[in-house]
Amino acid sequence: MKTVMMADPVRYPRMTTGEIRETFLLSGLCEPGKISLNYVDLDRAVVGFAAPLESALTLPTYPELRAEFFLERRELGVLNVGGAGTVSVDGKGYELNNLDVLYIGKGSKQVSFAAKDKAKPAIYYLLSYPAHAEFPVTLVRKEEAIPTELGSVETCNKRTISKYIHLQGARSCQLVMGVTHLAAGSNWNTMPPHTHMRRSEIYMYFNVAADARVVHLMGPPDETRHIVMADKEIAVSPGWSIHAGVGTRAYSFCWGMGGENQDYADMDPAPVQSLR
Repeated sequence: MKTVMMADPVRYPRMTTGEIRETFLLSGLCEPGKISLNYVDLDRAVVGFAAPLESALTLPTYPELRAEFFLERRELGVLNVGGAGTVSVDGKGYELNNLDVLYIGKGSKQVSFAAKDKAKPAIYYLLSYPAHAEFPVTLVRKEEAIPTELGSVETCNKRTISKYIHLQGARSCQLVMGVTHLAAGSNWNTMPPHTHMRRSEIYMYFNVAADARVVHLMGPPDETRHIVMADKEIAVSPGWSIHAGVGTRAYSFCWGMGGENQDYADMDPAPVQSLR
């Protein structure tokens, strides 16, 4: 499991495009037939994919965690962005269809991932944070997620935000997780931009066409940079950085947070006119 070290806002302005991509962009983690994860020193997040084909994949106990099993002191959010499949937790199977989410709490000892049809395999996006309290395994169907309509056609950011793991939904220790879908003809997400020092945030962009890209904006509001991203690539956003993006066509992304609180509305606005 690769360890990714974050840069601070002092070093960040002097970084090249390559250095910014190496530090804040996680790519190449969706590998068919494998579980591929990165350990991020920012809030000690673990993020990546499980992409089973013919055989089920069991979540390993990585030596970097210094634990007897992966979720000994962690919790895990699982989003299926592929075909139907089954996630098994300590011998109990949970069937996940596309855009279903499974929350797996601290103390779960064995987790495995399977695909129902290798021709249309399940693809599980995994996001994990340390946890000090136990909460039950909870399956949230796509239809059960709380939808919020935001933006407009006029501002090119008409979108639907679906909350899965949050204070009014599946309960967790610190993980907050949901999905945003851009409407056709809309390109901008997370407008107006904001920061929140109480929580780091991780974006995984998906439903990005092969010939399309998302330009992810990051950095302090007065010192922004961008990362050009493809399908199923991940951007890590420190608390001092804005996190917004614009695509060459409509797309979706999974947002996940961990840190000081779980208040979705806790943010420090950065009006568009303040950006530099």
